[in-house]
Amino acid sequence: MAAKSRTAKYYASNPKARAKKKKYDTKFHSTTERKKYRAELNAARKKRKIYGRGGPDMSHTKRGTLVRESASKNRARNGANGRSTKK
Repeated sequence: MAAKSRTAKYYASNPKARAKKKKYDTKFHSTTERKKYRAELNAARKKRKIYGRGGPDMSHTKRGTLVRESASKNRARNGANGRSTKK
């Protein structure tokens, strides 16, 4: 198992901060924009018959298209301002 990141260590040792972040994340991920975003990715996975089977994520490119990409690469990418560094 990989070592915890600096942020993960911080939230593990600061319960009040973790509770505040959890509250924020719950509110953020329940917005209609986030729901639509998740629905779009799930629909793409269903179309490619990989939904519910594990396997690759669907990743947004700079052009706005969706491509298959390993979960580790997709979730680890931290481009400028959280933007995609893919083509």
